Amino acid sequence: MRRPVQDLNRFYTSPEGLVAKRLIARKLAEAWPDVRGLDVLGLGYCTPYLDHFNEARRVLSAMPAAQGAEIWPADMRVRTTLVEEEALPFPTGLFDRILMVHALEELPTPQGLLLEASRLLAPNGKLILGVAARGGFWAHAEKTPFGYGQPYSRLQLESALRDAELEPLAWSYALYAPPLRSLLRWAGALENVLPRIWPLTGGLILMEAGRRPFVAHTPRPQKSILQELRGVLTPPQPVPTSRLPHKDHEIA
Repeated sequence: MRRPVQDLNRFYTSPEGLVAKRLIARKLAEAWPDVRGLDVLGLGYCTPYLDHFNEARRVLSAMPAAQGAEIWPADMRVRTTLVEEEALPFPTGLFDRILMVHALEELPTPQGLLLEASRLLAPNGKLILGVAARGGFWAHAEKTPFGYGQPYSRLQLESALRDAELEPLAWSYALYAPPLRSLLRWAGALENVLPRIWPLTGGLILMEAGRRPFVAHTPRPQKSILQELRGVLTPPQPVPTSRLPHKDHEIA
């Protein structure tokens, strides 16, 4: 059961949500600094992060029907739509960038949504998937949307992407600071320091992936058993040399 869109919106207006939005948006800006001329899709609940992509040619937010939708952006030029997760209403290969946040964790069978995302991605497109990290502080905080559903390890996420014909390209953690209001003022500093001094798992895994390259294989004709045996049992034949026989010079 997905969290309703009202709960997600309420979280991102809370102090914890505002900090999470700022730290995650910073990672996204580092990964995709320039989206001019590109088509961008947000899957799940991505509206807190889509403002970063305003320079893109087209930005859409696809929200699961079980979650509900909200008006985005606030100026009423609505670019959100309700979708069925395993039948997204877009042509194949339409989007250059796809962002998925709050998309997988609460799905009993996430493979269908990943396959649809793979279908929609352009041949040279990139996808970033953000999911709650197994073992991170935020996966245990039920007052945040990261504390619901199924968290993932990095290897589990890589396997899920490859099963959907996507190839992992890069990954990083975000949200190292625990979701405690007493620590929120230090969250930015902890985000920079903790990964260097303590191998701690962050609260969110951000993994970038692309379409798996197609490699054509020409099948070799298989030899029959008789052909294999003939090659073994037939003695090798002498190979003629191309060197001409040496002739002595005649003495007049």
